[in-house]
Amino acid sequence: MKRYFFIGLAAILVLAIALVGYGTWLNVSDENQIARRMDERALTLTGAKVKRRSLHPTIEMDAVRLYSENMADAVALIDGRIIEWYVKKNSAVQKGDTLLRLENDQVLLQIQQATANVRRAEAALAQAFNTYRRQELLLADNATSKEKYDAAKAQYEAAQETLVEAEAQRDMYYVQEARQRVTSPVDGKVLLIYHREGSYVQGGVPLALVGDFDRLLFSTTLNDKHARYLFVGEKVTLKIPSQAMKKAFDTEYAPGNKGNNETIVAVVKEITPPISEPAGIRRVICEIDNRAGVLEPLTYNKVSVRAERSAECLSVPLSAMTDASRSEVFMVRSDGTIERRDVETGTNDGTYIEIRSGLAEGDVVVVENFDGLENDMRVQVTIEDEKSGKGGEG
Repeated sequence: MKRYFFIGLAAILVLAIALVGYGTWLNVSDENQIARRMDERALTLTGAKVKRRSLHPTIEMDAVRLYSENMADAVALIDGRIIEWYVKKNSAVQKGDTLLRLENDQVLLQIQQATANVRRAEAALAQAFNTYRRQELLLADNATSKEKYDAAKAQYEAAQETLVEAEAQRDMYYVQEARQRVTSPVDGKVLLIYHREGSYVQGGVPLALVGDFDRLLFSTTLNDKHARYLFVGEKVTLKIPSQAMKKAFDTEYAPGNKGNNETIVAVVKEITPPISEPAGIRRVICEIDNRAGVLEPLTYNKVSVRAERSAECLSVPLSAMTDASRSEVFMVRSDGTIERRDVETGTNDGTYIEIRSGLAEGDVVVVENFDGLENDMRVQVTIEDEKSGKGGEG
């Protein structure tokens, strides 16, 4: 009986070990299958082909400072009290037009005193001349001495000098009197009035700002990869965010302006060094047609400049750029895996960006969604241009 018992027990143990081994084999097999399936799994992504496209190069700038070459302060040249303004804010003026009149009581008194000094000098000169002429005639008749003649002549010449000095002093006060009339330094409009009637101001103090904002300029430094798409004499279009459209001088808007929707057109006036010469950085000056009156000489943030002339560039969608510096993309290899690729980019038009190196025409890049992507992942890519047509590409 014991023998059969041990045989049965041994059979049960063998069966149990076989079952455990089989279960272990099944687990390992399942894990291998899962791992293999995970390895063979392909993420579904959207991609775009690298190809030549026609772009209108657009340059994005953090800030642009507009300025006017025809803008200056009207300054008081003497001390005085403002008696009367002849213009108001936004009045159109020409260079030399009278803006206001100052009054300095001392100038009037000085002119009166200087005029009296001139008259006295004129009388003294007339008397000295008569004495000199008499001595000259007497000397001719040997009726006076040479010493008396020389003294009369010297007195006459001194009287002449005294009169010249008196007239110069009077003329200086006349200049001071003329300076009580403050004129416009340039053609344009009265933008700001700093002091009101009745205010007492000192010489050298600005009284009003006058300027012409019909033409505004800005200067910017650009990398050659952007500047080479601009040409002297050609137009560019500026886009300024609506929240940046403000007025500091409260100038008037021209009739027919479109406000924030106004198309702001500028002309490239200068590129230094010229595009024909090799350079990495260039200075560009543009002149803006501001006859609509929507802009002023201020600093505007987040401005883009769009070139009028289009350019054929090897390009990809901007959405293919994985970093803020726009220097990396995920390229899809021919075996369906992806590779993080460094690229050199150039200009863009807000939708597509130029590829200067790192990719070739016909390559495929991932666009839009990069979360969790790593090198060598397997992907299934739907080409962006073919979404509504032929379908995907692996």
